[in-house]
Amino acid sequence: MREKISQILAKELQQPLQYVENVINLLDEGNTIPFIVRYRKELHGSMDDTALRALEDRLTYLRSLETRKEEVKKTIEGQEKLTEELAAAIDNAKTLAEVEDLYRPYKQKRRTRATMAKEKGLEGLAATIFLQESREPLDRLAAAYVDEEKGVAAVEDALAGANDIIAEWIADDAAIRKELRELTLKKGTLRSVAAKEEDSVYRLYYDFSQTLSKLAGHQILAINRGEKEEFLKVSVEVDREWALGLIWNRAVKGRGACAAFVRSACEDSFDRLLWPSLEREIRAMCTESACEGAIANFGLNLRPLLMQPTVKGHVTMGLDPGYAHGCKVAVIDGTGKVLDTTVVYPTYGERQKKEAIEKLSRLVRRHGVEHIAIGNGTASRETEQMAVELIRQVGGGVSYMIVNEAGASVYSASKLAAEEFPEYDVNLRSAVSIARRMQDPLAELVKIDPKAIGVGQYQHDMPQKRLDETLSGVVEDCVNAVGVDVNTASASLLGRVSGLNATTAKNIVKYREENGIFTGRRQLLKVPKLGPKAFEQSAGFLRVPESKSVLDNTGVHPESYKAAEALLALTGYTLKDVAAGEMTLLEQKVKLLGEEKVAQEIGVGVPTLRDVIKELLKPGRDVRDELPAPILRTDVLDIKDLAPGMVLTGTVRNVVDFGVFVDIGVHQDGLVHISQVCSKFIKHPSEVVAVGDIVKVVVLEVDEKKHRIGLSMRQVPKE
Repeated sequence: MREKISQILAKELQQPLQYVENVINLLDEGNTIPFIVRYRKELHGSMDDTALRALEDRLTYLRSLETRKEEVKKTIEGQEKLTEELAAAIDNAKTLAEVEDLYRPYKQKRRTRATMAKEKGLEGLAATIFLQESREPLDRLAAAYVDEEKGVAAVEDALAGANDIIAEWIADDAAIRKELRELTLKKGTLRSVAAKEEDSVYRLYYDFSQTLSKLAGHQILAINRGEKEEFLKVSVEVDREWALGLIWNRAVKGRGACAAFVRSACEDSFDRLLWPSLEREIRAMCTESACEGAIANFGLNLRPLLMQPTVKGHVTMGLDPGYAHGCKVAVIDGTGKVLDTTVVYPTYGERQKKEAIEKLSRLVRRHGVEHIAIGNGTASRETEQMAVELIRQVGGGVSYMIVNEAGASVYSASKLAAEEFPEYDVNLRSAVSIARRMQDPLAELVKIDPKAIGVGQYQHDMPQKRLDETLSGVVEDCVNAVGVDVNTASASLLGRVSGLNATTAKNIVKYREENGIFTGRRQLLKVPKLGPKAFEQSAGFLRVPESKSVLDNTGVHPESYKAAEALLALTGYTLKDVAAGEMTLLEQKVKLLGEEKVAQEIGVGVPTLRDVIKELLKPGRDVRDELPAPILRTDVLDIKDLAPGMVLTGTVRNVVDFGVFVDIGVHQDGLVHISQVCSKFIKHPSEVVAVGDIVKVVVLEVDEKKHRIGLSMRQVPKE
């Protein structure tokens, strides 16, 4: 009996079968991952969003596999060739590759040498030889098939046709293909050589060979790109004699003339049909694996970037550096509203630099600017030096931070930016975006295609649909983990909330503009196209600070309001106490009464009880506030100031397969090679650090000409 998909998933994910079946049912009912993660913990045992998305991905694959199995069986049955044995083999196949191997002999093919030989009536001869039971000489067996009218003029022609048929049978043999594929993936090597005598970024791969099982994902992607750009010639290599031995072991029986003929046909099959096909397949498998790894790594980097701590409530000046068009400036208030804009030209000369500082000083004093956000693009270095002089001139009290401006130009030229800031030109919109990225990175970055944010590798080489799905999932998880103020959020941010889409998000904003702010969660049901299901999925993630009920400004779902009120009554508190923040003994009281007993009495599970308690203790809380604060600077370092042995504090900007890029306050990020990340062995730097982490590093080497800085986290002296 075939295993059910839920049983396969339970084994693979090492989760109880009931939890897996519950999640499948919840997904099939149209519930979103964030909603399931947060509000259905009792049904899935508190799996996190990563585990649930892995389950969803695997469920989709296994369902596609089942669909393909049925299609293949139906096609073969239509040819009247489906045996019980073959049907069982298809049913038991674990991967799409295995299903396609089994289907291969029955697939409609273009005309091949084998099909032409069959048309000449030589299939019987091939079958007789392939059985390897006849003791008659080959020429006598072949003589019976000589027929000039069919194009078989001589015994040699008949034997050549039989060879072609047998070669194709061997190439289509599912067991041979599977074994050869698996062993090649273990022992085969990928080889790349220079395609032309010209220096390039691919010079590392001009004479490169690595076992497939040890090949890193970033190497595969780099080699693929080098091949595409015609700098490299690439091949998969395997020991031919070893591979042939594997095939002979399956196809050759005995030592007679027929066996010798089949042995020779195996060689022809391997060289002409089997290996070229498998090489393409293995290259595709390696690429797919590398892409999946790169996409997963992109997601890992994107999550902490979106979840960076906020610098809210402060008047902020955004500087978008540039040479030709000057430095674009935008001042925004603590809520992100634009107060002022201008353009200065500090790189045009010393006089223009002084004028720029004077102009910006006036803006700082006029609006009470507390922080400056500087984009890290072109002319960032000069702009940072100007900002330090500006801070000195205004007498301190202002700090600055270098902000990753990746994607800011994409956003500023977008239709969304034009709708948001119709009165400003493209360049000034970018300065506003940079300032807002410092205040609330998540709210601003959701407006940008995640691929443009710049924390991945080879993102343009990835399968775009798969990349978009993964990154959209990460953005969705982050937005819902934080929660969204329904009265201030943009349509872009609202559109990422569980249960909402672009249309309902715009409708919320429109309703807000036409009817004033929301004063309660239930009011959302009046928004056009936001029905009961969308409300159920979204309500817990939408905050309404202006509501009379403090519960509307927490992560407590409306379905649990009665339970929350019952909990308060049980422990001697009221909603007024929640609003006043006077709940210090709540956890202690629940422990004294017993979690299980309290949960049962108020009608929820223990996981939901714990979540409700957490929300009641800190209504309106932002999970990002618990993270280390970003580094704000008042002075600047130059690459010339760096020397081996210096210990610095920096911010992780990107985590890739081979190391970690860290912003240490100079224009160029330094690289901590994977070998310098920590003292223990790690397969990937993401095991230790994430984007946005504040880390201590020691300078190992500095190359001013090549703008390279080598750092170590492992060798930082202990305090």
